Amino acid sequence: MFIKLIQPKMKKRPMDTDIKMHMAPPLGLLTIVNILRKNHKVVLENENIQDIIYDDKPDIVGISVTVDTLKRAIEISKRFRKNGSVVVAGGIHITTASDTILPDCFDVLCIGAAEGTWPYILEDYKEGKLKSVYRCEKKISGDDIISPAYDFLEMDKYLYCNVVHTSRGCPFRCDFCYNSASERMYVNRNIEDVIKDIKAVKSKHIMFIDDNFAGNIKWTNEFLKTIKPMNIKWNAAVSINAVYDLKLLDLMKESGCQSLFIGFESINPDSINDVHKVQNSIKDYEKAINSIHERGIMINASFVFGLDGDTKETFKTTLDWIVKNKIETVTSHILTPYPGTALYDRLKKEGRIITDDLSLYNTAEVVFKPKNMSAKEVYDGYIWLYKQVYSLKNIFKRMPESKNQRAAYFMFNLLYRKYGRFTDFLCKFISYKRIGIIAEKVSHYLK
Repeated sequence: MFIKLIQPKMKKRPMDTDIKMHMAPPLGLLTIVNILRKNHKVVLENENIQDIIYDDKPDIVGISVTVDTLKRAIEISKRFRKNGSVVVAGGIHITTASDTILPDCFDVLCIGAAEGTWPYILEDYKEGKLKSVYRCEKKISGDDIISPAYDFLEMDKYLYCNVVHTSRGCPFRCDFCYNSASERMYVNRNIEDVIKDIKAVKSKHIMFIDDNFAGNIKWTNEFLKTIKPMNIKWNAAVSINAVYDLKLLDLMKESGCQSLFIGFESINPDSINDVHKVQNSIKDYEKAINSIHERGIMINASFVFGLDGDTKETFKTTLDWIVKNKIETVTSHILTPYPGTALYDRLKKEGRIITDDLSLYNTAEVVFKPKNMSAKEVYDGYIWLYKQVYSLKNIFKRMPESKNQRAAYFMFNLLYRKYGRFTDFLCKFISYKRIGIIAEKVSHYLK
């Protein structure tokens, strides 16, 4: 059987360059490749880095769908179905909000983990009794999770191929996050399988891309002790409660941690409480930051704007706080009520959703009525904060105290954010892979 897997093209945010499109491969689709390729011909086309081939007549086309790529996924589906292919739609949006999909968009909806759906889809296809919906009925354990097919990658087309996941989901249920949806789960992988993946990417610099790398502290401690002798450098996303554990923080540093992505979301307690981010205690933020910085670990802080406690003053207050605490990198978003989340249900009930165009649900557009600002004020503040954080003045004000961190710091702030378009030109000229290797070596050897 000939199966084609497709990642539809994402829409860039105002601050993004093509580097964003080439950042890392789609591990979800690579996992499906590993499930299928032993018995079938499988190809993977990522529209962010290549054109889709429509005339090769696959038996089945699998499309990974996020909320903002749904419109594009439907367009792709239409063309393949016209040519006689069966189209299966899966991914996070299908899993969390299948009720938003009109009946004639796809042949099959795949809800939940690929390990618990795709084998049944292929079996029923061969027997001529394909159903319109497949739902993963079993509780997925670490034993069930399949590794991505790293050897399947076109490595020259990606900045980083050294991406590994140690878990799926998150134990917390923040209202605005996909993890508040009923279908979401949290499970750690088997440590020995993760080690195999680390070796498979053939890099001494690993990016763990979990929703929450430290969602199970006991597992994380065991894992860090295992990788400590491997002499790797790594980055990961954690919830802030994990860094209050100073022994864990010490072990992170000893095992090679370079930076942590942390969802601070807001420095306003009312805003945090409103979306039930129970793991965040704002009064302890600066203590946590100091603990992280004392250990020579950098912070990528995530903020969400447009929360009900936010006002026009929030942007200036947040910028001052970022600069004061020398936060090394910042990722900001406009509050986005993804369908299937608790936030969407609440705002829909309150009559505050202002558009059903899901292609705008990309955290860079205002798709609801804010409480204390106009939509324009939220958007303008979001853009203003980004420009201010990555102004030359504030880049130098936020410079790390540790000289060992400065090469990696300036590489991200200047080459990726401030002058990203120039770096993207270099990537196209030299190749994304070579630029990524240079960045990895700088990050690894200057720490």
